[in-house]
Amino acid sequence: MRESYSLLPITELKGVGARLAEELEQLGIATVDDLFAYFPYRYDNYELRDLTDVQDQEQVTILGKVQSEPLLNYYGKKKSRLTVRVLSGRYLITVILFNRPYLKRSLKLEDTVTVTGKWDRNRATLTSSDFHIGQPDQNAQWAPVYPVKSGVSVKKLRVLISQAFTQFPNRIKENLPKELLTSYKLIGREQAIRTIHFPDGQANLHQARRRLVYEEFLIYQLKMQAYKRMKRSSSDGIRIPLDQKRIREFVGLLPFSMTHAQNRVIDEILKDMASSSPMNRLLQGDVGSGKTIVAAIALYAAVSAGYQGALMAPTEILAEQHAENLHNLFQPFSISVGLLTGSVRGKKRRELLENLSNGKVHILIGTHALIQPEVVFQNLGLVVTDEQHRFGVGQRGALRLKGKEPDVLYMTATPIPRTLALSVFGDMDVSTIDELPGGRKQIKTYWVQENIIDRVIQFMKKELDQGRQAYVICPLIEESEQLDVQNALDVHAQLSQALPGYTVALMHGKLTPEEKDEVMNSFKKRDDQVLVSTTVVEVGVNVPNASLMIIYDADRFGLSQLHQLRGRVGRGNAQSYCILLSDAKSETSREKMRMMTETTDGFKLSAYDLKLRGPGDFFGKKQSGLPSFKLADIVHDYRTLATARDDAARLVQSPQFWQEDRYEQLRKPLIESGLTQTLHLD
Repeated sequence: MRESYSLLPITELKGVGARLAEELEQLGIATVDDLFAYFPYRYDNYELRDLTDVQDQEQVTILGKVQSEPLLNYYGKKKSRLTVRVLSGRYLITVILFNRPYLKRSLKLEDTVTVTGKWDRNRATLTSSDFHIGQPDQNAQWAPVYPVKSGVSVKKLRVLISQAFTQFPNRIKENLPKELLTSYKLIGREQAIRTIHFPDGQANLHQARRRLVYEEFLIYQLKMQAYKRMKRSSSDGIRIPLDQKRIREFVGLLPFSMTHAQNRVIDEILKDMASSSPMNRLLQGDVGSGKTIVAAIALYAAVSAGYQGALMAPTEILAEQHAENLHNLFQPFSISVGLLTGSVRGKKRRELLENLSNGKVHILIGTHALIQPEVVFQNLGLVVTDEQHRFGVGQRGALRLKGKEPDVLYMTATPIPRTLALSVFGDMDVSTIDELPGGRKQIKTYWVQENIIDRVIQFMKKELDQGRQAYVICPLIEESEQLDVQNALDVHAQLSQALPGYTVALMHGKLTPEEKDEVMNSFKKRDDQVLVSTTVVEVGVNVPNASLMIIYDADRFGLSQLHQLRGRVGRGNAQSYCILLSDAKSETSREKMRMMTETTDGFKLSAYDLKLRGPGDFFGKKQSGLPSFKLADIVHDYRTLATARDDAARLVQSPQFWQEDRYEQLRKPLIESGLTQTLHLD
C-alpha cells in the first residue's frame, strides 16, 4: 500500500516570482502548504475603544475626526514628527506620528481617521503605530503578526496568505477522522487554519487554536508511537536470560528495604530486559529517591546473565562516585567494576581497555570517554546514562552502538510531570520513582535577606561546632561588573576569616579534574569543614556528614537547580538545613523563594520551573531533542498532549489505521518519515 502526495511550489501563487520565492524560502516557506502552515505568533487587536476605559500607556485603537491642520517638524537626518488634533468621543487629543510627513498633504479638517497607538493619559497624546484615513476595516480588527526576516514584511505575508485562500480554495484537506472531530467537538481543518490567519474574535480564535494544537500533538505522538513500534518489531534486541533467584538474593542482601515505587520500576525494567525488544526507558525520580540502586540491580541482572554493563555520567566526580559505590556493592559477588575518564591515561588505560574487550571488566563506569572508538566491549547488554539531559542526543546514541542493540536505561534527577516526559522523551517508556525512602528527616529550608549574613555565619558555626560540614554555593567564580552577585573567591576569603579554627575549601569549574578530585576527597574525608563552590557540586559526591547548604544569590538559579543543590545535604542522620540568601527584588524571584521554602517535592518544583522558564530553557535547547511545535505549548497544553498520546497509541496499534481511507491524511507524515514498517502488524 503506497500513498503519494504532490507538492505545490510557492511560485504557483500569483505575484510570487523567483526573487520573492527565495526570500520566502528563508522563512521556511517553499510550497503553498508551507505558507498555510506559517502561523502568526501574536495578534494586534484593532477593536475600537472609548478612551474613558483605557489605562495610561495602554495600546488602543480609536475612531476620530481631524480638528486641526497637521503640524510637521523635521529633526536629525530625514526624521520627522507630525502632530494633529483629533476628537474621539468627548476627548480632544493630540496624535503624534513619526516619519510619515506625506500625511500632512493628505489630512483635511473633519476627516475620519482610525488610529492605533500608546495612550498617554496625562498629556492626552496618542503616539501612533498604525494610522489610516477612514473607517476601520471590520475584517482586520485582529491583525496577525508573523516572524519575518529578509525582504518579506508582515503586510506582504498577510496579502500572500489571503491570495492563497482565494487561488487554492480546496487545497487544505481534513486530516482528522470524523469520530475524533465529533468526540472532541473540533472545527474543520480548513476553517481552523483560515481563522488562525484571519480571526474575527477571541472565541473563534480559541476554537481554531484548540483544533490545531490537538492536531500537532497527535501527529507528533503518532510518529513517536510508530517509531517505538517499528523498533520493537524490526530490531533484534537482546533477550537477557534473567536469573530471578540470584536477583532476589542480591536485593535481599542490601542493607535497606526497597520502597514500593522502587520495586515497581525494577519490575518494569527487568520485564524489558527479558524481552527480545531493545529497552529504551527513562527512569526519573526526585533527589534521594534511590534511582542509583535501581540501576545497580539492573546492572547486576545483566552481568549475572553473562553480559557487560556500562554507566555514563556527565562529570568525573559523579562517575567516580558511581564507580566507588558500585565497586563496594559488587565486590562480594566477584563483579569487576572499571572506571574510565579523561584522567585515566597510559598503561592503566591500556590495561583497562584490554580487560574490557576480553570480558574481564564486567561493568565500565565513565564520562563521555566511554564513547571513544578505542572503547570495545566483549558483550555489552545494558547501558545506563545518568543525568541523561546533560548529554547530546548523538552522545547517548553513540554509547548504544558499542553493543548489538543493548538495553538502555536513562536516569534523571530532574523529575517532570509524566505527560511532559512522554513528550520530550516520546520514543521512551517512562518509569517514575514517586516515593522517598522512609526515615529521612525533611530538610528545613529558609529564605533570608543578604543583610543578615552575620547571623547565617553564626548558625553555620554552631553546626560546625557539632562536627557537621557545610556547603556554600555561589553563582559566579569571579567578580562581574554586569551582575551584582557574590562570587566564590570573595566568599571563600570572607568565610576563612570569619571561621577561625575551621578549614574552608574552594572548588570551581576552572580547576583541573585532578584538583577537583583532591578538593572533593578532602571534604569527604572531613579534612575540610566548609566547601565554597560554584554549582560543580550540583550532582557530586555523597557526603552524609554535610548538614548545611547555603546558597548566595539564590534567585539567580532555577528552581530545579536549587532543589538539586539542596539535595546535597540531608543524606545523614542529622537534621539538615538549606538557607537561601536572596534580596529577591522581582515578584518572580520572591515566588521562587516561597516555593522552595514551602515544598521539598521535586515534581512540584520542576513543574513550576517549567512554567516559569519555558521548555526551551528548562531542558536545554541544544541537547534535549525537544520537539518544535508551531502553536502547541507542552507546558500549558499538557492535557491535550496526554489525550493526543493516548489516541496515537490506540491508532498505531489498530489495523484499520493503516488500511482505511479515513486515516489517509494522518498516515501521510508517517510515510514521509519512513515509518512504513509499522504496516506489518502482529
